[in-house]
Amino acid sequence: MATRDQRSLFGEILDWMLAPLLLLWPMSVALTWLVAQNIANRPYDRELGVMVRVIARQAAAEHTMPARASDAARRSLEQAATQLLRPDDNDSLFFQVRGARGELVAGDADLPVPNDGPPTVEPRFRDDVIRDEPVRVAYLWTGEDAGGNAGLIQIAETVDKRSRLATEIIKGVILPQFVILPVAVLLVWLALARGIRPLSDLQQRIRQRESTDLSPIEDRHVPEEVAPLVGAINDLLGRLDQSIAAQRHFLADAAHQLKTPLAGLRTQAELAERELDGGQGDTLSMKHSLRQIALSSQRAAHMVNQLLSMARAEDKEQALRKQDVDLAATVVETVRDFVPKAMEKHIDLGYEGPEPGVEGARLWGQPVLVREMVRNLVDNALQYTPAGGTVTARVMPDPFGQVLVLQVEDTGPGIAPAEREMIFQPFYRALGTDVDGSGLGLAIVQEIANVHGAEIAVTDAELRPGSTQGTPGAVFTVRFPLGSEEPPQS
Repeated sequence: MATRDQRSLFGEILDWMLAPLLLLWPMSVALTWLVAQNIANRPYDRELGVMVRVIARQAAAEHTMPARASDAARRSLEQAATQLLRPDDNDSLFFQVRGARGELVAGDADLPVPNDGPPTVEPRFRDDVIRDEPVRVAYLWTGEDAGGNAGLIQIAETVDKRSRLATEIIKGVILPQFVILPVAVLLVWLALARGIRPLSDLQQRIRQRESTDLSPIEDRHVPEEVAPLVGAINDLLGRLDQSIAAQRHFLADAAHQLKTPLAGLRTQAELAERELDGGQGDTLSMKHSLRQIALSSQRAAHMVNQLLSMARAEDKEQALRKQDVDLAATVVETVRDFVPKAMEKHIDLGYEGPEPGVEGARLWGQPVLVREMVRNLVDNALQYTPAGGTVTARVMPDPFGQVLVLQVEDTGPGIAPAEREMIFQPFYRALGTDVDGSGLGLAIVQEIANVHGAEIAVTDAELRPGSTQGTPGAVFTVRFPLGSEEPPQS
């Protein structure tokens, strides 16, 4: 049997906290590298810019930019540039001076000529490659001549010092993070462990409770986020306590009700045994004893059947298995089954309503439970109706299609208004009647009505013309809702 993998709340929260942290850390390294490059370039770019301006002023002083430059002026410019651009142990420096027509005046011819915008008074910077080495170039376009041409001054420096400074910045920022990150993970772990400790305490409190303890769980020290869950559990415990109490009460009543027929059965059997042992038993007494035994066993069997019907009506899984039910056909079939009993008691039992199969007399329900409801209503009416009376079962479709009505009317003694709610309680029987029964029939009807969302009403029947009874009888009306019925499944 495959088992479902259980997810750890602690692990899931930890994952959602650490995963973004571990994802953001490489991004932080990349951003730090870019910032470090920018920071490392600023002082060296400023220095290159100063050098470009100095050489530009020297070139202007020596008149190096005309079309024909003298060799003496060129050598003087190169000598001044060499003194200014002193290389160090880390980087190499290159410079280039071009005339207004693009001719090389002094410096290195390997430096590429930029192709950007018009001359400006401020130096510009770019990254380039010279002799297979990356360099940082500062350049300045000088003033235009009469033909619109401009001279160019460039100074290039290799980037070893810049890279070294950027690396030092990265180390200064990243290395502390290697210490801070594990500490942060440890602190997150400890914080989560401390945060979910109330859940562990709640778990221990629930585990230590006795199986019979259905009292509410104390929620005073429960975290706010868990309080709704504890409230739901307390609500479930309350409903479970009520259900168990109702079952205990029901079982106690059932045991008390079963005690009477079983005790009578035992008494009659012992009486018959003593008469036979004493040689006093005759045919009439034996028949009487056997008749009482049969009656007691019949009562016990009826009680057991009613208890089974009650359990079936309370079965939630049974209630969920609903389908299309022809109520008219169910009532007609039930009336036919009770015709022999009605004839035995000289009661006129009949049916009024549409024929079986009519579309308007159908509902969405549990067929077994609906049949049990109709049987209990008809049987209850026959039990309380005296000889010569009338029992009528009706099915009345609603012309507006909202409900389907089931009615069972009798000409019995009727039910007092004060008792009309109590008769649906288990083992309750109306006062002033000597009818033999278990007191479960109407309780079963009520339970089945609740399963189907139906409403039950008890009213007085109308007195029939020529009736000599002082009471009109009772009418049980069950209204099944049709507005939310589900479509039949094929």
